[in-house]
Amino acid sequence: MILINLLPHREAARKKRRDLFNVGMGTAALVGGLFAGIVFLWYQGQISGQQAKNQVLQAEIKRFDAQIKDIASLESEIVALRARQQAVEDLQADRNLPVHLLTELVRQVPDGIYIASMRQDNQSVLLQGVAQSNERVSEFLRNLGNNTPWFSKPELVEIVAGTANLSLREQRRVANFTIRVRLTRASEAESARAAASAAQPQGAAFAPGKP
Repeated sequence: MILINLLPHREAARKKRRDLFNVGMGTAALVGGLFAGIVFLWYQGQISGQQAKNQVLQAEIKRFDAQIKDIASLESEIVALRARQQAVEDLQADRNLPVHLLTELVRQVPDGIYIASMRQDNQSVLLQGVAQSNERVSEFLRNLGNNTPWFSKPELVEIVAGTANLSLREQRRVANFTIRVRLTRASEAESARAAASAAQPQGAAFAPGKP
């Protein structure tokens, strides 16, 4: 006997394929969702770890900034202390500057020059006087610039021709001058004197010997 299937087998096959397709899509979506969740959680962990590192770095930076400020304040205090120490040392060393000033002026003033007035402002000394001639003034400038470590940078401010009354009937032409010179501090003068004394043996080594 021949059996004939009258059921809609094509529709059943399509439904079966559709169900299989839906199951596959659901499975794929589930696997994709799980993978995406795992990747998201991994990235979140990486971001959280980097944020924690950034917070540690920021805390260290703030700590180093505070230390840098402390070091800068200490350096400024050290500079101020050194400046005060140098000022005290300069004051102690400069106590004898007036003595050196008068002593060196007596030594360096050539014959034919008379110092009328002298005024000191810190390290600058202004000298006013009378000379027999301009050549005497030039000699005085050379002495101040070359022959003593206590004076430096002599400058002729003014020189004016004038007359001096030697008696009721006799007059002589003179040169009224004004000179500005820098008075060297004791420490600088000692350094210049030491350099000069160190250079003298070298110069003596090249001096010709006696026959």
